[in-house]
Amino acid sequence: MPPAEPRIEPHVAPGVEPPLALLAELTHRCPLRCPYCSNPLKLERASDELTEAEWRRVLGEAAALGVLQVHFSGGEPMARRDLVALIGEAAGRGLYSNLITSGALGGERELQAFAEAGLKHVQLSFQDVAAADNDRIAGLSGAHARKSAFAQAVRAVGLPLTLNIVVHRQNLGGVDQMIEMALALGARRLEIAHVQYYAWALTNRAAFLPTRAQLDTATRTVEAARERLKGVLAIDYVVPDYHGVRPKSCMNGWGRRFLNISPAGKVLPCHAAETLPGLSFPSVRDASLADIWYRSEAFNRFRGTDWMAEPCRNCERRTIDWGGCRCQAFLLTGDAARADPVCALSPDHGVVETALREAEQPVEAFIYRQYG
Repeated sequence: MPPAEPRIEPHVAPGVEPPLALLAELTHRCPLRCPYCSNPLKLERASDELTEAEWRRVLGEAAALGVLQVHFSGGEPMARRDLVALIGEAAGRGLYSNLITSGALGGERELQAFAEAGLKHVQLSFQDVAAADNDRIAGLSGAHARKSAFAQAVRAVGLPLTLNIVVHRQNLGGVDQMIEMALALGARRLEIAHVQYYAWALTNRAAFLPTRAQLDTATRTVEAARERLKGVLAIDYVVPDYHGVRPKSCMNGWGRRFLNISPAGKVLPCHAAETLPGLSFPSVRDASLADIWYRSEAFNRFRGTDWMAEPCRNCERRTIDWGGCRCQAFLLTGDAARADPVCALSPDHGVVETALREAEQPVEAFIYRQYG
């Protein structure tokens, strides 16, 4: 007989609801070298990755915990030979599965196997519209051609397609062409996401941070396209934090709706959380997802509002933006408990203003993501 499913105690921590989504980072291996990659600067080796059996157990625990969606990511998840089996495991557990891919590995044969195993959606990244610019940013010759062929293969097997394009000062002028490319490739959704400055992207911030004029022009283009393409193409638009006056609700609040599992099994409230000192993030090799979600010090450290200092503690938006991003606060101030410096009310907002002034300077060369 198969082992009994673990019994979940849903109200161990008062007011804590089950997570809705799991980002399963299966590997840090990737053929691309994107200089804004959200993976940590220290990448995990293939020999340290969770095994297929461990991932199967994790998916079962996630379903029992209340997770509804699993996003298979990396690195490049198609570098894992057991991806079909993991998609099948997720489907068997009743989880909606989404593949987040560079499209640089595999094609219609692999996608057909994924669809038959139960994959529900594909999210495909592009770095730019023009092939030469795309390949320069991706750090891989021929990447654009592979991606275009992969998009066609997604549609050929009947899976819904979302295009994801990360935008910044070096490609922001082509937003209108990005929208047209999404239409031509048959995407149902387009995510235009400004670079968020962690890990590799923070290292390359001077090369990526757009000016306010660039941002405003792109925003007007997106707003006009949204109106024009209602019912045809849904467009998600993620603006850069640095140009805001109030922080975004990072991951809908620390430990509220989302968990991330690294290739080696660390469970994180967000993909950048390992940058925070003084927090020990448990591994699925040592504890159950339920124990980690409800009971771990790492997940409870910045939950809710009790941890907040001024100006967050008495801000009317404290349960809307949840204090902004803890990783960004640490990276820019050295203290994860301070107000997110992108907030105009933060006493540290000057560090963001300095970065914006730097965006007016000549573009810096990339430092590419390196595996190994």
